[in-house]
Amino acid sequence: MADRVDERCATPPPGEPQRDATVTPFPTKRRNERPAEAPEPRLRELVGDVLREERLRQGRTLREVAEQAAVSLPYLSEVERGRKDVSSDVLDAIHRALELELAEVLERAAGRLRSGSQRFGRPMMLAA
Repeated sequence: MADRVDERCATPPPGEPQRDATVTPFPTKRRNERPAEAPEPRLRELVGDVLREERLRQGRTLREVAEQAAVSLPYLSEVERGRKDVSSDVLDAIHRALELELAEVLERAAGRLRSGSQRFGRPMMLAA
């Protein structure tokens, strides 16, 4: 008990040596925050954007697509907003419910990533 420092008093009890304390702050960064050094969008955000865009283009509701894909409506919403990583099985169910080929989902996501690379000041290779 003598090793324990009472945080309420600034000076140690008589006969105890003065001790320096090092305070390490608790990390305040949230788990889902994007690191400052990685401004590129995450794959789950790109895929979610493609799925949402296609669903809206078809004029369908979240409920319709969620029921057809056999996933919960809140989960599909989180996937579309890029908040949840989607497993390959769930992605398969969603793209089939949207009558969209998996290759098309990935190509659209890659296109968004390519067009975003100009925004982030990175060089972009173009095919002639």
